Amino acid sequence: MSFANSPLSKPTSRRTVLRFLAGVPVLPLAACSTTSAITQQGGKATGATGLDKTKAIKSVKFIGMEAPSLTNPENMATMYVNSKMQATYTDGSNKVFDLKYNPFFITGDMVPDGKGGTTRAGQLYDINNQPIYDDSAGEPAPLYSNCPDGTSLLTVKGAKVPGVTGNPVFAVVQFEYTSMNHAGKDMWGRVPSPIAVLTLDQNPETGDLKLVKYQNVDTSPVHGLWITCGASLSPWGTHLSSEEYEPDAHNLAKENDGKFYDFSMMLFGDTAEANPYHYGHLPEVFVQPDGTGFVKKHYNLGRISHELIQMMPDERTALMGDDTTNGGLFMFVADKARDLSSGDLYVAKVTQTTPAGTGTGEFTTQWLHLGHATSSEIEAMANTYQPDDIMSVKFEDPKDDTYSKVYSGGTANWIKLNADNPNAKKAAAFLETHRYAALVGGSMAFTKMEGTAINAKDKVAYSAMSRIEKSMVDPVKFGDYGVNVATNKSGAVYAHTLRGGQTTLNNQQAIKSDWVPVAMSVPPNLAGEDISADALGNKSHPDKISCPDNLKYSEKWRTLFIGEDSGTHVNNFLWSYDVDTHKLERLLSTPAGAESTGLHAVDEVNGYTYVMSNFQHPGEGVQENAAIAATIMPLIKRNYKDNYGAAVGYLGVKVDKA
Repeated sequence: MSFANSPLSKPTSRRTVLRFLAGVPVLPLAACSTTSAITQQGGKATGATGLDKTKAIKSVKFIGMEAPSLTNPENMATMYVNSKMQATYTDGSNKVFDLKYNPFFITGDMVPDGKGGTTRAGQLYDINNQPIYDDSAGEPAPLYSNCPDGTSLLTVKGAKVPGVTGNPVFAVVQFEYTSMNHAGKDMWGRVPSPIAVLTLDQNPETGDLKLVKYQNVDTSPVHGLWITCGASLSPWGTHLSSEEYEPDAHNLAKENDGKFYDFSMMLFGDTAEANPYHYGHLPEVFVQPDGTGFVKKHYNLGRISHELIQMMPDERTALMGDDTTNGGLFMFVADKARDLSSGDLYVAKVTQTTPAGTGTGEFTTQWLHLGHATSSEIEAMANTYQPDDIMSVKFEDPKDDTYSKVYSGGTANWIKLNADNPNAKKAAAFLETHRYAALVGGSMAFTKMEGTAINAKDKVAYSAMSRIEKSMVDPVKFGDYGVNVATNKSGAVYAHTLRGGQTTLNNQQAIKSDWVPVAMSVPPNLAGEDISADALGNKSHPDKISCPDNLKYSEKWRTLFIGEDSGTHVNNFLWSYDVDTHKLERLLSTPAGAESTGLHAVDEVNGYTYVMSNFQHPGEGVQENAAIAATIMPLIKRNYKDNYGAAVGYLGVKVDKA
């Protein structure tokens, strides 16, 4: 690991530390030689600080913190950071830096719109880009999200935005839903999901990021967005979004109390306008040099519970999380690099190599080809076909041998492709992906497979299994798909060994990728542990991960970052995991009841490295926790707009600026 042209390669005076991310980014990094950042003057190497270069950084590690407790309730009610980062120099000396959290805003805040005015952070919009209001209590009040999620930090060539005096940097932030009630209903899945582009002014001397413009992205060209959760940055600099929990086109009225009809009403003003086949896909957001953005929706990566896609270094292969019960491990291989508009879709078939009903399991992985398609042809089918044009679905046994029994979303279905439609198989593969993948023999057994990440050097990918239960542990009730492990409601992170030279099981086609998962298991210290409730109400061991969700990997630091979405930790945590030492460190604690979201580890932006981190829905479930409710709930309400505010920001270094 080389930090040769980092400000930390210079003696660590106060001035140097200020240059080393004064109060915000985590670490300036670069892989090139010292002379790229240090000029030679009279034979003496000097940098921007004017200090002699006498030693360089050899490595960096994180030093974790204790979980917050009722000893100091304020720490349980805020974004609490008491962790550190240690830099080790080539001469063997060390320097330790405190970390801190730096928010850009709290949702609901009025933030600059780049036009001399302000706009509301997290505001929800209808299909005509008009703000949505809640008038159920009389006086209309803006509906805004307290659930910021997937975030990407990026740069754009030739960027120029008024108000930026340093380096223009952009962040794309998506908002999953709002926990505000409207007309007495919980709004999860009942409101369209907004996405915003933040223009940030990066201080070249300190790396500090300051918000100068908030721009809502127009999602009307893609019919609006549905439950945007985790996200990733593509190797070509676009924001790869997600639409999870795809609406069941065959069961809209019953599914979640008619949620999709309410979504349609909120978005279009008509309960019948939204088409379920337009949702459950992969949106891609492109940022333009002026700080605006536009979105394209890809219809050919499978209509599944998209959580967080990870592109591989070949810029063609994508591994996809599937956040549901009876979920699958899916892979897409694009025809061309940096172009998701055409390619092949696959589902994994795993073989368990460890005893049934024990541990987290170890598996070999093979692949089934589901089909090849362009986004445009699947979009045309989505626009044209009614559900029964693709397949017939029964929720009770029809006593008809022409139907096949599969499990989808934790329940038994009986399905039959429409024999009168010559395109039924392709339409099913891409628009009824869960049912079709089960029909052809995919291992539709996983539960809440969420974030994905890639360790390119070791050719290892990671998948967060938020909870190990239901279809992973009970093949009788949820279908026998080759997975039978022990219940662990605290979840685990699985590692996938990646190889090339693979062929599909069903048609013996060569998979044109060198980044194909062939085995999966849980590395040391990456499984949670269920416990009886402790004094705070934790039902997972507080010093181990619980319900891992967001995953991001830093190649420079050889570190996997893990964000939690847990009802079994009272406070959810952000962890670092050293893939070489297997050491787990707690870096950050969200407010009680909040989920850790928006994770993005960015190895280099103009010489600085950042760890983006958000949280959502503070206080959720706290009222039902008698051990802490009376103490913690008033503090959360005070800190975060009566529970309706949530933070978007990043983890950074705390230094004395005096």
